[in-house]
Amino acid sequence: MTPESKRTAITVDAGFDSGNIEVLGVDGATARLAIRRDTSSEFFQWFHFRVSGCAGRALELRITGLASAAYPDGWVGYRACVSEDRDIWTRAETRYEAAVDGGTMTIRYTPEAATCWFAYFAPYSMERHHDLVAEMAASDGVTHRVLGTSLDGQPIDCLSVGEGETQVWLIARQHPGESMAEWWVEGALDMLTDPADPHARALRKRCRFHVVPNCNPDGSRRGHLRTNAVGVNLNREWHEPSAERSPEVLAIRNAMDETGVHFAMDVHGDEAIPAVFFAGFEGIPGWTEPQGEGYRRYRAILERRTPDFQTRRGYPAARPGKANLSMATNQIAQRFGAVSMTLEMPFKDNDDLPDPVQGWSPERSKLLARECLASLLEWLS
Repeated sequence: MTPESKRTAITVDAGFDSGNIEVLGVDGATARLAIRRDTSSEFFQWFHFRVSGCAGRALELRITGLASAAYPDGWVGYRACVSEDRDIWTRAETRYEAAVDGGTMTIRYTPEAATCWFAYFAPYSMERHHDLVAEMAASDGVTHRVLGTSLDGQPIDCLSVGEGETQVWLIARQHPGESMAEWWVEGALDMLTDPADPHARALRKRCRFHVVPNCNPDGSRRGHLRTNAVGVNLNREWHEPSAERSPEVLAIRNAMDETGVHFAMDVHGDEAIPAVFFAGFEGIPGWTEPQGEGYRRYRAILERRTPDFQTRRGYPAARPGKANLSMATNQIAQRFGAVSMTLEMPFKDNDDLPDPVQGWSPERSKLLARECLASLLEWLS
């Protein structure tokens, strides 16, 4: 490295799909940064930015003001995602200090390449989304339809496959910053469209799958954590979605009304809990014991099939009659009598089976999807 390269300031930018960072100051290879809030909302936690002019330099990136983030407990034990080729994402040395500058996370990393990218989790771009839709729509037996459009005019894509009578809905990225959810969907669709996979072949005979890879394309493109183009949390709109606030949910729920729902999974990510877990529909007014037993049995099958899933940690169950019917899982269970659940994957790592290089990752999300579907076949049998 030349003396000149040591003096030259790095460049930090986020002017791209799902980008989010504000540059407060740069000095050489050190930058002071902040995360932009979701539009018309107090939510913030997702970040995604590029650093240029950094080959061989010891970067020190300080993201400040994080004690006011949506989930400040999410920073404890967290390591930032980093990639030099936007394909393989690993984890960088990361330290969080709650008492410094309103809560500061310091990322240290020395790249070999001239540019590198940092993100809260490995991003799933809208371009990759459209590649996924194009590939799957061209697969044998798959039908594609646009359920509606978002407030920014983006399509709400739905891919359907299978000839069976059991109606299965898989939806992801109501919260756009939870990008592991669409990696999960990619794994699920890869399996369901594999003509040689025996589980997929049996599932296609038993079920009709309806898959919405991205419920919130506007928030995804804008670099939001949790909301759509006008700052609405879609997973609090299922009781009465509207064309003005939440056309995404309105379109999906209307489509569900057309098909009915027997089994549903709403795929998410959790900032604080370093584990994979389900949230169920306990507390809905229409709860039945057979419905609850179906949920418990599916959960037990998945726990037996993969060490990446557990039932010890998670959210507290709602008391009888106290379920929040504005949330997808509860509304679907109540409205259709379905077995429905929210799948939560970690932004951190799975502490039961940690990976020091990647933490929780796109690869593990995709593998988990295959186990979820194989578990569904066993559950149906």
